[in-house]
Order: sequence, then structure tokens, then C-alpha cells
Amino acid sequence: MKRTLVIGDIHGGLKALVQLLERVEVKENDRLIFLGDYVDGWSESAALIDFLIELNKTHSCIFIKGNHDIWCQEWLQSGKPNTIWLKHGGTATIKSCEDYSSEKIAEHLFFFESMKDYYIDEQNRLFIHAGFSSMHGPEKEHYSSNYSWDRTLWEMALTMDSRIKKDSLSYPKRLLLYEEIYIGHTPTLNYNIEVPMQGCNVWNIDTGAAFLGKLSCIDVDTKTVWQSDIVQGLYPNEKGRN
Repeated sequence: MKRTLVIGDIHGGLKALVQLLERVEVKENDRLIFLGDYVDGWSESAALIDFLIELNKTHSCIFIKGNHDIWCQEWLQSGKPNTIWLKHGGTATIKSCEDYSSEKIAEHLFFFESMKDYYIDEQNRLFIHAGFSSMHGPEKEHYSSNYSWDRTLWEMALTMDSRIKKDSLSYPKRLLLYEEIYIGHTPTLNYNIEVPMQGCNVWNIDTGAAFLGKLSCIDVDTKTVWQSDIVQGLYPNEKGRN
């Protein structure tokens, strides 16, 4: 049976991803959807990108672009790092690439340029790094930066009064557009939760792998969740984004 598996923000934690995929027991016919933020945090950002490039050759993978990936792509294109990016994991990412040839850098740049802003599957489920503001969906989004930065969608879904029914005029129109929405971007650790969270029909899969949390994967059909160990324990001599 083909599974659709969604993986949260990895932030350079290659060891966590390898461990997680082993626990999931990924099969060749599974579809893997990555929600973005592959880099910035732990020391293996460049090696992680190499791993994902190879994984894409043997498995059906969809790579969503996160805000950290945009920063990294801009650096790969120009050679000039964003000063804010450097303070949020960019320095570790640059260091992980220091022995890479220009050909290897070009391969990574192509990978980043090939990422999707969002993906909608056959069951009308949306996969996006952060969110969107348009009531007509991300394809009508006026500010494309919302794909990787928006937090209003998650905050709205999380604080929705459960007594408001879908046929109510007060029900948020954004949430009616899709059967389900899967996001990353905002660590569930912010709410003292260590596993993926649900608000209305929105699922947040970022369980804080860049900080003191685990890397998570969810089967969108069964809602089975798998997690790595706490990522910091896999990199005991590093701070990540802590």
C-alpha cells in the first residue's frame, strides 16, 4: 500500500533523518513530502542536501521550500550571506559547504531552485511550509513570502472555537479550501508539545528538531507518527539553534 509520508523541518540534522526513515521503514512506493527548512542548525546541512538529492533518485519525493532554504539559495546564487540568516543558522550551513567544489555548489543551487512553494495532492490536501493569507488559496497569494513565513494560518487554526461549525459564516474561508493542510515553520515546542499538533484541519509537523525536539514524520492517511531521538542527543557537541 502506497503511503504519503510528511516530514517536518530538519535543519541540518542528517543523523535524525536517517534514523527517522529507518523507523518509518520507508518503501520504494511511498511518497515522501518534506515541508522545508532543510538547512541551518546542526552541522550536516550540506551532507543532508546531498542525501536528499540521492533519495530523490530512488523514491518519490516532493520538496517544499522553507524560509531558511530561501536564505541559503540566495547565498548560493550570490555568494553574499544575509546578515540575519547568519544569526539563525546560516554560519553553520556555510561552514558545512566549505570543502565543496563549484560543481557541487551548482548542484545544490539547482536543488533549491527546483523546490516547490506548495503542493496539493489528489485528495485536495495542501502541503506548505508556513501558510498563506489569500482567501482564494496560495495560488492567488499576493505576497509569495507568506508561503515560507506566514504564521497567521496556524495561529488562527489553533485558536479556533470548536463550537463554530464549517457551515457557519464565521468559519475561516482559508480552512474550507482544503481537506487538510500540513505545515512546518512553527515548532510545537513553543506550546510545550513534543509531537505534531492539530488545529482544525491544519497539522503542524515541526516538532523542534533544530532546538531541543525530535524530527517527526506522519502518515497523512492513518495519522501514525514516527519520531527520531531528540536531535541534540545525536549531535552532543553542538548547540543547533539553541
